[in-house]
Amino acid sequence: MTLRPTAFAIPGDIETLTGGYIYERRLLEGLRAQRRDVDHIPLGSSFPGPTAGDMADASARLRAIDPSRALILDGLVFGSLDTAVLATLPMPVVAMLHHPLAHESGLEPALRDHLYRTERDNLRHAAHVLVPSPHTKALLVSDYGVASSRITIARPGTDKPLGKMPAADPPMILSVGIQHPRKGHDILLRALALLPPEGWQAMIVGTRYDADHAAMLDRLHADLRLGDRVRLAGRLPGEDLGRAYAQASIFALATRYEGYGIVFDEAMAHGLPIVTCATGAVPDTVAEGAGLLVPIDDPEAFAEALLRVLSDAALRGAMATSSARAGAALPGWADTARIAGAVLDSLPA
Repeated sequence: MTLRPTAFAIPGDIETLTGGYIYERRLLEGLRAQRRDVDHIPLGSSFPGPTAGDMADASARLRAIDPSRALILDGLVFGSLDTAVLATLPMPVVAMLHHPLAHESGLEPALRDHLYRTERDNLRHAAHVLVPSPHTKALLVSDYGVASSRITIARPGTDKPLGKMPAADPPMILSVGIQHPRKGHDILLRALALLPPEGWQAMIVGTRYDADHAAMLDRLHADLRLGDRVRLAGRLPGEDLGRAYAQASIFALATRYEGYGIVFDEAMAHGLPIVTCATGAVPDTVAEGAGLLVPIDDPEAFAEALLRVLSDAALRGAMATSSARAGAALPGWADTARIAGAVLDSLPA
């Protein structure tokens, strides 16, 4: 069987350490590992709020793609690209949507409405849609009118841990997510400040993605007098991040919304009990018995859940067992690429 040659258009730096970029970089690598001809098309970094220059450059680059190729279009671009451009592309377009752009937190109403209308209109021109979770698929069906048959779930893959390490002493609460309002690190800091001052430590890992928000987190950390107990570690190299997962006793993310949440799979691959929020795709992603899920924006409830896991060894052990069992069953990145490749090969010539 001849594998469909493909172009994969991604804005900005593909090495950016966010779940969406990690997914797309690993998908690109996985499709190429199938010996498929995949051309990476880098686009401007300003999407989903493109400058006029980035929009014009994207239009020119996409129109220059060989029409015999299929085109996978990253969701940040797909949801904000001029519909008139998308409608004139001659090749079949596969939208790679991690979650609808209008569901991002903190948007002004006018921008939210613009993104919703643009994404809805653009979805009419997609030959197919790839999503990471049943939650995102359900949103596209219910809110955007996309037929279920045009959507395929390609769950992110997970790398298996390299090995076990002694747990940190005192027990470490690990959080992983870019420093962006949606990730809820401000709620986590407030929750940690409510815990007894002894018997735990915490590390928050993630790129200072939103400079203003990162500065606010620094101020909040100081105002709450969390000191050395809580480390705002910023971005960590892969080996150091793997070591942090291996040494942690609890994974915690006070997220306000997730279209999937690769970090939860990483936590389960390491057999960690999880404390997080019942929002977006989180209830479908965190395995039953592996996590305690609380409402968003509730530091008191989050602190209570953390304290339960810290203080109840039997509960913590049961959650760890459920987490490890689920983690062992997670797909690899080759499985993600296989699902996406089947979609590409099913598209009309």
